Amino acid sequence: MIKKACTNCNFITKENVCPKCKSSSLSDDFSGLVIIFDAENSVIAKTMKIKEKGVYALKVR
Repeated sequence: MIKKACTNCNFITKENVCPKCKSSSLSDDFSGLVIIFDAENSVIAKTMKIKEKGVYALKVR
């Protein structure tokens, strides 16, 4: 199964629509990934403006 990253929120999914922001703008061209467990206390989540736990791409093309 091909994973895709949302071009709006960087969330990585197997679906055709992003479950986080409901966007259909997905790309299979992304690099790096970060797993957020505690978005409230994570410096990385704050830097990336992530508010919910999940798997996110570092860069989406």
